[in-house]
Amino acid sequence: MTGELHVVVEQRLRAVDQRYTAGRRELVTRLRAADGPVTITELLESGERLPQSSVYRNLAVLEQAGVLHRIVASGDFARFELAEDLTEHHHHLICAQCGSVEDFTAPASLERTLGRAVAAIEAEHRFSADRHRLDLIGLCADCRA
Repeated sequence: MTGELHVVVEQRLRAVDQRYTAGRRELVTRLRAADGPVTITELLESGERLPQSSVYRNLAVLEQAGVLHRIVASGDFARFELAEDLTEHHHHLICAQCGSVEDFTAPASLERTLGRAVAAIEAEHRFSADRHRLDLIGLCADCRA
């Protein structure tokens, strides 16, 4: 999937009149290798040095192109991950105290229930949803201790 991933990313960037530079490729590679959503600090520390200002600019361009998703948790830092359609469908556990974000996959029965709820909301509001996201906000095990 990694080779295909880079092809798709390049296409999305072209669609918004941007190039797939070496810095952007490195960010996509680091996001792909991450265990879950990461902060800019974690991206900067996950390999050879990248200029911080360039990372901020490139993350904004990648988000505009639909390559990555920004998750706003508590605290001052957002977290980033590859867009769901480039990886797999999942949801998030977000700690309201420390800002940690953990991915989780909902059981099929919950996804079916969510699908029915989304369909009902679409019908009621004459809206067409492309996808859904479930973020559970609370306290992680470390903060509860």
